[in-house]
Amino acid sequence: MKKIILCIWLCCIAMITYCQNIHNVVSLKDKKARAAPEWLETGIVYQIQLRAFTPEGTLKAATARLKDVAQLGATVIYLCPVFLADDDDDQSTWSPRQKASGMNNPRNPYRMADFYRVDPECGSDDDLKGFITECHRLGLRIMLDMVYLHCGSKAVFLKEHLDFIVRSEDGNAIKAAWNWPALNFENQELREYLWQNMEYWVKEFNVDGFRLDVASGVPLDFWEEARSRLEKIRPDIGMLAEAAENRRPEDQLKAFDANYSFVYFGALRDVFANKYPVSHLFDTWNEITNKWPQGARFIRYFDNHDLSNDDWYNRRERDWGFDGCNATFVHLFTLNGIPFIYNGQEVADTARHSIFGRAPIYWANGENLAGQLRFDFLKKLCEIRKTEKALVDGNVKWLSNDQPQSVLSYSREFGNEKIFVVINLSKTPLRVHVEGVKDINNKPCTIIIKDKIIGGDIADGLDVSGYGYWVGKTGGK
Repeated sequence: MKKIILCIWLCCIAMITYCQNIHNVVSLKDKKARAAPEWLETGIVYQIQLRAFTPEGTLKAATARLKDVAQLGATVIYLCPVFLADDDDDQSTWSPRQKASGMNNPRNPYRMADFYRVDPECGSDDDLKGFITECHRLGLRIMLDMVYLHCGSKAVFLKEHLDFIVRSEDGNAIKAAWNWPALNFENQELREYLWQNMEYWVKEFNVDGFRLDVASGVPLDFWEEARSRLEKIRPDIGMLAEAAENRRPEDQLKAFDANYSFVYFGALRDVFANKYPVSHLFDTWNEITNKWPQGARFIRYFDNHDLSNDDWYNRRERDWGFDGCNATFVHLFTLNGIPFIYNGQEVADTARHSIFGRAPIYWANGENLAGQLRFDFLKKLCEIRKTEKALVDGNVKWLSNDQPQSVLSYSREFGNEKIFVVINLSKTPLRVHVEGVKDINNKPCTIIIKDKIIGGDIADGLDVSGYGYWVGKTGGK
């Protein structure tokens, strides 16, 4: 009897949760995402993973390379954590990936010991201030990476605040993900400690915003209060949530300006690795769009410090190839969202990276033909992103074509301007006819960027080589 009652109770809970989720989806479709600061809305994010960015792995060495990032055309630096890492060498306190890396280094930048101190491995407070000053001199905004879901077992605040982490009845630390003590957001003092931490980096270091690690694992009301407090110091503060599109769509109503696009990246990987039809991307995009508030923003990437980590087999450059990566960049720079470049992608880097130890980018690739071509290509995409308003503000209209297994086609429409995009995400040369482009006939069409187009035009049919792309526009000035 007890089992029957338990099953009925669990079914009721599941039904209530399902109904709540349906209600959220319906109500959020009719709501608008919060307004984002202009610098992030129109931005191009460049991630710096300090242990990869230079052989030295320091803020000073990274500062010297910022001019190259500015020359590329990126506008926002997202800097991986530079705060004091926990040095507990007891491997039972390490994450599984940290142990498997073979680096034998206890200092994981995402397992923090002190949220208020720059790690000496990275440099000093003055080095971070110098890095930020140089960013601003070059016209770059800077976002620091904050990790508030968990902490290291030797976190400095645990000496005086044992209740800052979640504990069992017998006083033992309860672990969050990655085998680390979970911060206790039921504790108001802990919340105040972290709010003041974010305020500290804005007030004392002049940072422009934050990338918030595992944001969906932290209560939303904590982030909403953080936003409210930070805006009193810097009204145009930027907040990027590391959270997937299938988690908490209400994030962008008040707290966050943009979220990650883990689900959409997964769809891209399905297309390349698992041979899904390219139409799978539209299905995924459409499902996400129907769940989030109108105008919700996502960063668009296919590499970052998590994906490139562990060994070189994880590098998309090796897996998808030079041309496949170029075609993907065209897609992510022309789709709605905020383009994201991971350090080294601008020289087609294939080195092993690891956040668990020093594993630097092969910057010498930049002297090779492939590296030079990639840099110029990404520089061109950055210029296009900045000059074509439709790529920031334009609506996305997906256009059907007669090669749905392999070819993406859509337009970005803003006012009387339309930008048309056709991308072959396969190795196979194809002739493709795109529907819904009749209005391009008898209108002047300006080619924005194209490659591997053998012949034809978008109105009558394009002959496209493997990983070829065509982007053109009508209307506008």
